[in-house]
Amino acid sequence: MLVLVLREDAEPPAPTVPPPTTPTIPPPPPLPQAGQAPLVAGITEANPHLIAPGEQPPEFAPWRDRAAALRMTYLRVLVDWRRVQPSSDAPPDFAQPADGCLRGQPPCAAFSGIADQLRAARAARMTPVIVVLNTPEWAAAPARGCEARDAGAAARMPADLDAYRALVRALLELGRAEGIELPWWAPWNEPNHPLFLGPQRPTCDDEEPALTPDLYADLARAMGAELDAAPGDQRIVLGEVAGFDAPRDNAVGAAEFAAALPRDVACAGAAWGQHAYVRVDDELAADAGAAATPGSIDVLDAVTEALAGHDCPDGPPPIWITETGTDPATGAAGCRAMAQALAAWRDDPRVQAAFQYTFREDTAFPVGLADAGLTRLEPAYAAWLARAEERDDLAAACAP
Repeated sequence: MLVLVLREDAEPPAPTVPPPTTPTIPPPPPLPQAGQAPLVAGITEANPHLIAPGEQPPEFAPWRDRAAALRMTYLRVLVDWRRVQPSSDAPPDFAQPADGCLRGQPPCAAFSGIADQLRAARAARMTPVIVVLNTPEWAAAPARGCEARDAGAAARMPADLDAYRALVRALLELGRAEGIELPWWAPWNEPNHPLFLGPQRPTCDDEEPALTPDLYADLARAMGAELDAAPGDQRIVLGEVAGFDAPRDNAVGAAEFAAALPRDVACAGAAWGQHAYVRVDDELAADAGAAATPGSIDVLDAVTEALAGHDCPDGPPPIWITETGTDPATGAAGCRAMAQALAAWRDDPRVQAAFQYTFREDTAFPVGLADAGLTRLEPAYAAWLARAEERDDLAAACAP
């Protein structure tokens, strides 16, 4: 995940809260057009009470309306394989009950797992983007090479790709059973980050060859085979890579990863998923300071060049910024940095879409647009609302 750093200090503003309305969301386009305005947007948000229109628990309804005001086209759905299938003795359970709290913090309202997330997307006329992560212990390969400390089995490659393919088939069957189209799929989340896939290298040395591009290629081929065999038009979002701007001892640079992919996989994606955070200093957000300004995003230049090196018949795939956000503690400065990044991506012909992570703030990774207790909007909400309102100067919406 790339972090764009704009150094400016200010107190967090108090964004204007829009009235609790539920706007009509237009049908999403099948594929966004590069460089269009407004920037096509998506969001990662696991709680369907913050997505679905209609009656919702009173603690969630006003916040659902504020999320809906952002006019997001895509809902990024994280499928935690370890959670939905903890044992090989039973098929995946996509309706596992969830309490709707945020790591135990209220407000809470129960829902039925991924099944309810997909139903919420359908009701809100949002297009799901399926992203798989976390290998169950029973499916994981033995430990080897350079692994992240305490990452455990969840970050290891599946030992048997048949189990992974069965997960993909089960998700396809869920979509058919619910009458929900699932056109976009990502084989794995952040395959270049040691907390999500490993081993990244044979030993913890950045001069050692990267292992994860080939591991990921096996996952992408397995997913692609299942999607091709299924009815409908399913497309792969490649990458979903963290924005490491260069090789690391225990992580693979975004461009390094793109360049090392086998050509058949690099040319098979309809989009490239790149994570790019703004003013976030956190291990999960990859590198800080990779670019001085949003208009000069070195990692995107390097990734585009790496993908172009595969000489695919249709050229490099378009880029989707599939995770972004800013630290609420950066206040108005962070809001302006987020606005400038959104404007830069809107004007960049390589970039088709940007996805906020998340709406309700995760206390383990605080980059959301509303606090975990759903009591206030965070400063960056104003930048995303300005994008939805198609303003030319997005940063002007941020508090001075």
